[in-house]
Amino acid sequence: MPQTGLPPTIFHMLERNIGRRMVAILDTSYGFEGTLVAVTRQPPGIWLSDADVVILRSTIAQPVPRVVSKEKRSEIFVNLNSVQRIEVLHKSK
Repeated sequence: MPQTGLPPTIFHMLERNIGRRMVAILDTSYGFEGTLVAVTRQPPGIWLSDADVVILRSTIAQPVPRVVSKEKRSEIFVNLNSVQRIEVLHKSK
């Protein structure tokens, strides 16, 4: 019989993705893209290296937000209390 444990928390899911590129969306038009290097629980947040500030735009014709500009940053801490959405980016073939 399989053991039933607690479901994974957001911290467990983020820790599985350390070393991968991701986008943390803070607002409908603003976020950060970078490589996840650490997850902290107190304060709840993530550290991104090789980070970029991304500006997102959507229109009536294209309602899915698209990245329209990037500004280079080095490392950044993003508090999870201010994040609306996190997307893990996959390498294209």
